[in-house]
Amino acid sequence: MPQLDTSTWFITVLSTTITLFILMQLKISLHNFPQTPLMKSIELMKTNNPWESKWTKIYSPLSLPQQ
Repeated sequence: MPQLDTSTWFITVLSTTITLFILMQLKISLHNFPQTPLMKSIELMKTNNPWESKWTKIYSPLSLPQQ
């Protein structure tokens, strides 16, 4: 049974890895990334809600007196 010649495997794997790395770098470098967004000033607006002006209490059905 003949032996498998593995003497060229190292250079094959190394050259394939380097080629893939270069191709990925080229692909990433040609991609247009968006600019960083600018901070916008956020002004909080106070809204007058009708339920904020009066005191309310919510009764749960179990806390009501028995009838």
